[in-house]
This record gives sequence, structure tokens and C-alpha cells, in this order.
Amino acid sequence: MKTLLVFQIFVSAAFGWRVFHLGKFWGPKTPVQPASSFPDLWFDQKLDHFDPTNSETWKQRYFVNDNYYEKGGPVFLMIGGEGKADPIWMEQGMWVEYAKQFKALCFQVEHRFYGKSHPTKDMSVKNLVYLSSEQALADLSFFIRSMNKKYSLSKRVQWVTFGGSYPGSLSAWMRLKYPHLVHAAVSASGPLLAVADFSEYMRVVRDSLATHSEECVTSVQEANRQLDILLRHRIGQQKVDKLFNLCDTVVDVSKNDISNLYENLAGNFAGVVQYNKDNRLFEGAKDANITIDVVCDVMTNSSIGSAITRYAAVNDLLLKTYEQKCLDYKYDNMIKGYQNVSWDSSTAAGGRQWMYQTCTEFGFYQTSTQPTQPFGNQFPLDFFIQQCSDIYGPRYNKELLSSGILRTNVMYGALQVEVNRVVFVHGSIDPWHALGITKSDNNDAPAIYINGTAHCANMYPESSADPPQLTAARHSITGLLAQWLQPSSRSVRFRPM
Repeated sequence: MKTLLVFQIFVSAAFGWRVFHLGKFWGPKTPVQPASSFPDLWFDQKLDHFDPTNSETWKQRYFVNDNYYEKGGPVFLMIGGEGKADPIWMEQGMWVEYAKQFKALCFQVEHRFYGKSHPTKDMSVKNLVYLSSEQALADLSFFIRSMNKKYSLSKRVQWVTFGGSYPGSLSAWMRLKYPHLVHAAVSASGPLLAVADFSEYMRVVRDSLATHSEECVTSVQEANRQLDILLRHRIGQQKVDKLFNLCDTVVDVSKNDISNLYENLAGNFAGVVQYNKDNRLFEGAKDANITIDVVCDVMTNSSIGSAITRYAAVNDLLLKTYEQKCLDYKYDNMIKGYQNVSWDSSTAAGGRQWMYQTCTEFGFYQTSTQPTQPFGNQFPLDFFIQQCSDIYGPRYNKELLSSGILRTNVMYGALQVEVNRVVFVHGSIDPWHALGITKSDNNDAPAIYINGTAHCANMYPESSADPPQLTAARHSITGLLAQWLQPSSRSVRFRPM
């Protein structure tokens, strides 16, 4: 999913979100590994899998790594998400370690409409009708069938899908919808319940900040109370301009501008919480060292000044980290960015596309309606639905969203999804666990809930700083894969974790 705002946090292909609407796009990551290590490959894909009269095709991007493959081994498929597929994942990440152990052939497939996978000439509304999770799953099914033929794989070959965040949902749904093609699935941090008002997101952010101290939460709450007061008069508004280094003054601005400002500032903390201590440096994440402890140390340091001054200091820290000169909170600027249908636009990195999916399939809007969260009450559900209408047209309203969410939950089963050979993995710090399966009585579709870890933590490369419960979770996944894969794979010895 400022994913899941113009945007604020943007993660790699295998992972997601804050709903892209974190307010601003922080810019491209610095590549760690040259893309030529695993060159772009292209697959002829159908434009519409559900209209037999439509014969249009397009080129879908993918990568392959056969370095660890031995004949008779399984095939691992990393599912791309709401961003550009990154070839660094073809040689790093836990799924690669699993591939080494199980002698697997590895593919990564980029999601339609993201990265370089452009099914249509632009992202106009008439073309975005071909963007959906349902079409993406069908893409993967046709890809699997094609690779089985291309690589002359056995009819008994066992495919395992991997994904984190939205791709984590897709991974579970592939096993649900295409069980004849997908033998097992690892679903990390995948939200399975579509909901318009995802108010619990900010509640979990609050609880996660409290793992540092209640004083941190209280200071954030007090900062927002002080911001409320300053915004009521001109002198206070001018102070807010300077404190938060705003690109435009807040004097005489619209209600939507104020809502966007509050949501941007809340997003500073939400983004840090979501990826807290995840081992993301290998993929060039600039904010990987900014953790809950870092922002809460600022918020509880009274020598900096008042609570709102500390709140502004956190904002300044993130602006500098992402080399932003000022905070652009203007609602119209955000909307104009999303309205650009060109593949050359800044929002083509994923913002316009993902926002469309939230407006038509998922919702996932991280509102301020949860009463115990500390970020004020200025960004309710209507603020997000208004964005759908302003970006895509008046038809994209509350009724369409409600219908789309109902369809998604009926089609995939939400939290009552009936699958086997799927493991659901979540971290307690990650707000997205609130929409996922964290407990399961089904031994063949177990849930692993990792206390103290954040978004997709189990999928990143191992680190000496990993807590023991994260190491244990990865070892459990290895055990499940050994159990689910063919007998010849079960003899693989676990390496020490």
C-alpha cells in the first residue's frame, strides 16, 4: 500500500508500503549491486486474462537465478509488488539462503504497471482498469506454466511463492487461487483483510513507540496539541512555517492542506515504526538507521525545547536524510502529481498505480480516527476518499470503494482464507499485522508472530543484530519448507542459524 500521502516511504519490489500516500516521494535508492548481475528478461504476457476476445499482449519484466538449482529441485518465485523489481534480491535475502539449501531455481517477477512492466502506453484511468490483484495473480499463473515448458521442468515440480507486504498477500492468494500450480507459499507481513478505515495502523504505531517509553507517546501527543493551537492564528501559523520548514505558508490554506500536513508529520513516525531495525542497508535504504529509539530519543529530550520543537526536529531529521529542502504539504500539489498519467512522471514509480488499487480494491487508509493514537484527528477516512475522486474522477467514491473492498474479501476469504502449505509471518512492531493472520490452529497453515520485529523482517538478510526470536522464526520457515517439499529435499540438513 503519505505503502501505504504524495508518498513518503517506498520500498523495493518484493515489499510494500505505507499506503503510498505518505506525503512525498523520497527519491530513488542508491543501487548497491549493478543491475547487470541479473539482466532484465521479458515475458510475453496477456493484457486481460478474463476477456478471451482480447488478444493484446505486453512485455513483463523478470529475473532468474539458476546458480543453486539442481535437477529435481523446487522452483522459488519472488512476487513483485507496488514498485520496481530490484535484482539485488536475486542474490540476497533469506529466500536465497533457502534456495541454496533446497537447490531451487529462483525467479522474480515484476508486478504489472510497476517498474518497467508497462502493459499500456500510459496510466490513464481507462488503462488502469487492467491493474488489479486478480490480473496480477493470473500473470503469475501464466508465467509459471511458461517457465515449466521453457525449462522442461517435471510435471511434479514444486513451486513455492514468496512475498512481503502486498506481495505477501499475493503469495497466499496464489496458493488459494492456483493450488495446481503453487505447491506452498511464504507470506510475510501480508494484509489479508481489506478495509477502508485502517484506523488500527496508527494505534499500533502508538503501541510501538511506547516500546521505547510512554513519555515518547505523550510528547508526540502534546506536540500535536501545540500544533492545533498554533494553527488557530496568524502568528502561530508563521511559526509553524519556520518550525517545520514548509515549502508554502500555512496562512489561509484549505482544510485539505491542513489534513495533509498532519498526515505527513504522522507519517514521519509511522514510516520509522514500520521498518524499525529491518536490515535494509543492502538495498540502499537511506533511513535504515533511523529507528524508534532515534526518534523517541529526540521526542523525550527536553533540552531541545518544547514538544512541538522536538516534533519539528524529527521532521528536519527526515528531510535531511532524504535530501529534501522543505516539506511540501500542499494538497493540490499532491493531487496534481497523482493525476499525471505519464510513465515519465515521479508518481509512476508506484504512487498513482498503488493509490488506484487502494481506491478500487483495498482501502487500507491509515486514518486518525483511532482514539488512542497521538497524531490528532485531522485525517479521517473522508480525506482519503476525496483523494480518490480528485485523482481519478467522481466515480471513484465511497460507494465504489465499499463495493471493491467487499469483492476483495469475498474473492480471497479475508482472515478466513482456507489454504494449506502456507506460512503467515508477522512482526509485533509492524502495524500491518493488524490486518493479517497472527494466530492459527491449522498446523498446515501456521502463523509465526515475531515479538519485537517490524515489516517483513524475516525476509531480509541475516544480521548479527537480529534478535533470537527472528532467528528462530527463520529456522521455523526452513523446517516448514523441508516438510512441504518433495522427499529428496527433506534430507537437506539445517545449517546453524
